[in-house]
Amino acid sequence: MLVYLRLLSESFSFAMNALRNNKLRTLLSLLGVTIGIFSIIAVLAAVDSLDRKIKKDLSSLDKNTIYLFKGSFGPSTIPKWKRDQFPQVKYNEYEYLKNALPEAQEMAYQLFVKSEIIKYDTKSVSSVNVVPVSHEFIDIQGLEFTEGRFYNESEANSGAAVAVIGDELANSLFENSDPIGKQVRLYGQRFTVIGVLKKQGAGMFGDSNDTSVYIPVNFLRRMYGDNNDSMTPVILIKPQKGIDIDAFKAEVSQKLRNLRGLKTGEIDNFFINVLSGFTDFIDQIIANLNLGGWIIAGFSLLVGGFGVANIMFVSVKERTNLIGIQKSLGAKNRFILFQFLFEAVILCLIGGLIGILLVWLIAIGLTKLLDFEFVLSFSNIMLGSGLAILIGLIAGILPAISASKLDPVEAIRSGI
Repeated sequence: MLVYLRLLSESFSFAMNALRNNKLRTLLSLLGVTIGIFSIIAVLAAVDSLDRKIKKDLSSLDKNTIYLFKGSFGPSTIPKWKRDQFPQVKYNEYEYLKNALPEAQEMAYQLFVKSEIIKYDTKSVSSVNVVPVSHEFIDIQGLEFTEGRFYNESEANSGAAVAVIGDELANSLFENSDPIGKQVRLYGQRFTVIGVLKKQGAGMFGDSNDTSVYIPVNFLRRMYGDNNDSMTPVILIKPQKGIDIDAFKAEVSQKLRNLRGLKTGEIDNFFINVLSGFTDFIDQIIANLNLGGWIIAGFSLLVGGFGVANIMFVSVKERTNLIGIQKSLGAKNRFILFQFLFEAVILCLIGGLIGILLVWLIAIGLTKLLDFEFVLSFSNIMLGSGLAILIGLIAGILPAISASKLDPVEAIRSGI
């Protein structure tokens, strides 16, 4: 055992000396591997960060939460022209389903609307995400507050002019003063602030609570009615835990079909979107991004591997005389093999570590600049290191074998 450890130690020492003595060649060889490892780890880190952010944003919602409206979260076999003719869900349908579905734990009615400008005194904030929704929404999404509260059932039903604002809006409009009880202007009307949400951070879909304002849905319904093309109504349904979600979806479909008078054989003119289906769709996109990253980076790794193999063959050629002398002094074939194999592996490992370091530095910079957390996970670091070692082994094995099989006499003679 000690003999093999000494063999490995001496082979490692010879390899390091060879790399130090050929700095320019080492640098050029490092470049290909560095670019390859940087490419694949950068893609994987970016996709992992995106995946984590999406799952974090959706973590407050039950995966069985249903979004019932005229649109579909994923691809549909129904032509777009036909989907465009589907009617919007109505408030009376929400009220009917709320009473007709005992297995629904919570149900809320929401309007998707365009962003607005919110004002307080002389200050204003543009591109504010307005969320008109009924009072049950807080029990579905689980909003957290730094101060104040969400509006209650009475305020929601009457369409009271009350608002719950995000952390960033509170800081922009009120700075160090207490927002509770203050009045802001929205849609040309005055709203009393009754709650401030806990800071969330940037959202993946442009809907961060930090720049959102929640108002009773009936306030907008009273202003604009139920047939405004600029608003998309949605019924949110949170089923009770442990129920058969497929059976529940079938019950929702049957109740709404009966209410709308759809006949047997007619297709549903609505979509029952389950959040878990949306997350599965996102997972599929993430998997495709990862696959694309591997394919793109694979070419870089291939070029880097060929570059290392080429350099190693050149190294064997240059040191043929030295190999002959080593063999004549008693060096075994495996010593020569390990010497060149170690040189290739160390070369690729250094290149890989430089690539990983670059990804880490860029991730830190982008996290600070974009308010988005780019994460270089330990698993990706280990993957990058493992790939670098594997490339070194594959690129160095043939040159190392050819060096170990050289005849000592012929090798020495070639250097004379």
